[in-house]
Amino acid sequence: MIPRRARISCAGIAFALCLQHLVSAIEVPLDSNIQSELPQPPTITKQSIKDYIVDPRDNIFIECEAKGNPVPTFSWTRNGKFFNVAKDPKVSMRRRSGTLVIDFHSGGRPEDYEGEYQCFARNDFGTALSSKIHLQVSKSPLWPKEKVDVIEVDEGAPLSLQCNPPPGLPEPVIFWMSSSMEPIPQDKRVSQGHKGDLYFSNVLAQDALTDYSCNARFHFTHTIQQKNPYTLKVKTTRGITETTPSFMYPYGTSSSQMVLRGMDLLLECIASGVPAPDIMWYKKGGELPPGKTKMENFNKALRISNVSEEDSGEYSCLASNKMGSIRHTISVRVKAAPYWLDQPENLILAPGEDGRLVCRANGNPKPTIQWLVNGEPIESSPPNPSREVAGDTIVFRDTQIGSSAVYQCNASNEHGYLLANAFVSVLDVPPRILAPRNQLIRVIENNRTRLDCPFFGSPIPTLRWFKNGQGNTLDGGNYKAHENGSLEMFMARKEDQGIYTCVATNILGKAEAQVRLEVKDPTRIVRGPEDQVVKRGKILQLPCRVKHDPTLRVLVTWLKDNAPLYLGTRMKKEEEGLTIFGVTERDQGDYTCVASTELDKDAAKAYLTVLADPANRLRDLPKERPDQPRDLELSDLAERSVRLTWIPGDDKNSPITDYVVQFEEDRMQPGVWHDHSRYPGSVNSALLSLSPYVNYQFRVIAVNDVGSSVPSLPSERYQTNGARPEINPTGVQGAGTQKNNMEITWTPLNATQAYGPNLRYIVRWRRRDPRGSWHNETVRSARHVVWNTPIYVPYEIKVQAENDFGRAPEPDTYIGYSGEDLPSSPRYLRIRQPNLEIINLEWDHPEHPNGIITGYTLRYQPFNGTRTGRTVVENLSPNQTKFTVQRSDPISRYRFVLRARTQVGEGEPLTEESPALLDEATPSPAYTKNQVDIATQGWFIGLMCAIALLVLILLIVCFIKRSRGGKYPVRDNKDEHLNPEDKNVEDGSFDYSDEDNKPLPNSQTSLDGTIKQQESDDSLVDYGEGGEGQFNEDGSFIGQYTVKKDKEETEGNESSEATSPVNAIYSLA
Repeated sequence: MIPRRARISCAGIAFALCLQHLVSAIEVPLDSNIQSELPQPPTITKQSIKDYIVDPRDNIFIECEAKGNPVPTFSWTRNGKFFNVAKDPKVSMRRRSGTLVIDFHSGGRPEDYEGEYQCFARNDFGTALSSKIHLQVSKSPLWPKEKVDVIEVDEGAPLSLQCNPPPGLPEPVIFWMSSSMEPIPQDKRVSQGHKGDLYFSNVLAQDALTDYSCNARFHFTHTIQQKNPYTLKVKTTRGITETTPSFMYPYGTSSSQMVLRGMDLLLECIASGVPAPDIMWYKKGGELPPGKTKMENFNKALRISNVSEEDSGEYSCLASNKMGSIRHTISVRVKAAPYWLDQPENLILAPGEDGRLVCRANGNPKPTIQWLVNGEPIESSPPNPSREVAGDTIVFRDTQIGSSAVYQCNASNEHGYLLANAFVSVLDVPPRILAPRNQLIRVIENNRTRLDCPFFGSPIPTLRWFKNGQGNTLDGGNYKAHENGSLEMFMARKEDQGIYTCVATNILGKAEAQVRLEVKDPTRIVRGPEDQVVKRGKILQLPCRVKHDPTLRVLVTWLKDNAPLYLGTRMKKEEEGLTIFGVTERDQGDYTCVASTELDKDAAKAYLTVLADPANRLRDLPKERPDQPRDLELSDLAERSVRLTWIPGDDKNSPITDYVVQFEEDRMQPGVWHDHSRYPGSVNSALLSLSPYVNYQFRVIAVNDVGSSVPSLPSERYQTNGARPEINPTGVQGAGTQKNNMEITWTPLNATQAYGPNLRYIVRWRRRDPRGSWHNETVRSARHVVWNTPIYVPYEIKVQAENDFGRAPEPDTYIGYSGEDLPSSPRYLRIRQPNLEIINLEWDHPEHPNGIITGYTLRYQPFNGTRTGRTVVENLSPNQTKFTVQRSDPISRYRFVLRARTQVGEGEPLTEESPALLDEATPSPAYTKNQVDIATQGWFIGLMCAIALLVLILLIVCFIKRSRGGKYPVRDNKDEHLNPEDKNVEDGSFDYSDEDNKPLPNSQTSLDGTIKQQESDDSLVDYGEGGEGQFNEDGSFIGQYTVKKDKEETEGNESSEATSPVNAIYSLA
């Protein structure tokens, strides 16, 4: 804590000199308990940016948060007038915050809320202001309709294609493509200017092979608008005349440009000529600004980042080809919006103290300073005798309780403004000690230590230290008291042990705290290991005897070659050293004994040399993994390659067979090593191929028959330049995770495939229909979900990689499908019963599969009246459409339920039952061909005879009545041949499908269930003249009957068919 400095009289001293001696402000500690108890004017802690552009599709959030004690209340102005939040139902304010929420879920136009907003945070001690927030709604205006004529141009002539995009907010990103969405290749001959126009330094015949369309991509709406394409007609000649360069942009030999300090300066020169000119940049009177200069657009643009006043001056671009050169000079003027030199800071004073607020800003032109207090101009505020305004400084003298307020400093010029809040709070607080009570500090003898006693109070307390509650203040000699309350001890001795008391005092009281200091003995290795030479196979002892403070716990550890030692079975760590049994050559190296406590540590090192019997050395030494390669060096640095050289390590009695080169990059997977390439063990240098935009670091691993070495230390880093991606993502798939979506996934590019910063993916999709329109979305992850899709329809999908340098080639098209749903029922289910032992089922696939059919589920159950059998479930393959059921008995009927399945589940059921047999004891011939013909059964013959007799009597009565009229001659009717029986009846099977159960016109169903063509031995048509008959209005038949002479009778009755019942009746008559 910084103490108050002694006041001195300012009489007779210049005002500026007096300011240097004003008392320093009190600093409130960050302790939450202290801050919650102290009164504090408001402080703005969060606010929206000054130029705030919002998405019209989202709700609007204008942020304003503040702290203070009491908690501040908030209000807003809009366009300089009070904004009544409660009056507008769409506008609300967050609880305990000033953030405005404008909700458009129930309708409304975001444009109606554009304007300039300012937030006011108030409590009992003042008012803080936010900056003026200019709210604008993002706009994506349509391209004006225009007719674009074919452009005729001579080969070799320059050409510029105007873009003139619609003015969006924010400005759209411009890029040129063909009408088929192919990017226009750009180089030093053809390039896009920073304003969006497309320039041709000279036109070639090949430029007419495509058209040119300017595209504008709008940030918030993620929409792309396309201008009507330009079509070129190039008039070719036998040869292109070479020409000297000429500037297409900017025009003339000189121009000027103004830029604001801190912004990026972009200078552009585009020239025509044959061949296409090269561009070089220069600055008059010196070099281009180092460290922040970048060439863009094939050297046609010069970008200087974070411009300062030193970057003003004359810049020139030189366009040259073999025919000549031309120069353009650009005069750059650097202006500046206001920026802070001294920003006012919060001031906490005790009653009667002095202080000041300083607000210094610079800019070009120099900004004007305006002071406000609690949001009102200080000139119109109530007078305050303890306050004096002197330009950019406010001086406070002899402040009193009640003088707290929030002051605003506004620094502005024609290029912008700055607004800062700083409060002045007058506090009277008794001293408080902020450190924990009864601290214990332990220190090793003769070491430096510090006793801390943080404190707070207003006025700033004075703090003194005492030892064991008596004596004078400790300051000087071995002690130094710091202003923040700490007591530093340069060398702690045994006699310094004891209890130390810190006492903080001001006019309102005092506070004290105690700290106990203990001085401990140092940890020392009194006997450590020594360098030794020992023969292989011997037992070795390395001593390590430690002396330490008995109140501290000591830990002894061993290192070998500066790495933790693995003891294993041959080594034993003892209280006073390390024993190694059966020493081998691998035990040779540095051994370090480390003794440590919680306060200090000590170490001792020795080197062990192992001797082996020369005659048996090669035979006895075991083969081991090789030592790591070392001293990696990069050379022959190129755009896509670099040469790596290393020094091999010891092969450990097993020749090195391979070297594995690994690399690590620090952008996408820092710290992860990947295999790059593999080389024979006979080389120690390799030319490595590189990818663009990778910050490489290499290491090498040696391999022999035993295993791999420890990786070498990494090489220095090598950064390659960026480029547009050369490949697109693989593994593109489209599949639904829900019935109304399609999730598009792919394998993302790795660090060596990204080729540039801000790797992203352009995802395009459309229904698999040549007339369908493409939709697109740019994402950075490896998935995108398309919602509101129809159920299980195919889509064409493309995923194209893009970075800040451009796009990858046009991607392949993949086919994906939207989400599946439950299928509809199968189209039909037919049941055939060829005999009493089996039932054959046949069905067709669902009309609406709603996905990939994964199979069918068939459930069937026998039943006989009210009795039912066990339900059997069969899971059938998706291609199966037939199934045979073995009957459990010849009498029961079966109920079948068939469902199709997709990965979502089972679909709608189709239920059918096998038909009932006519005689449960004796199967009907409609279902089996192994039984006696039904026509031979007595009951059937009797039934047929009864029916025939009834028909005969009916016909006799009918025709007798007709013959009584006497005016219809009747001819014999020729009998027609019966139609042959249905094929299904012949083989004993019967089709029970819905379609087959419907009788055809002019047909009747036989008793055995088969369907036959309707026949009649007594056709009224056959009795009419010429096969036609007529009826009266009352329905009576008025045609004349003529009796036909039966052909079979006239020819000797050769026909084997029986005469019709009608002929028999007439013969009887």
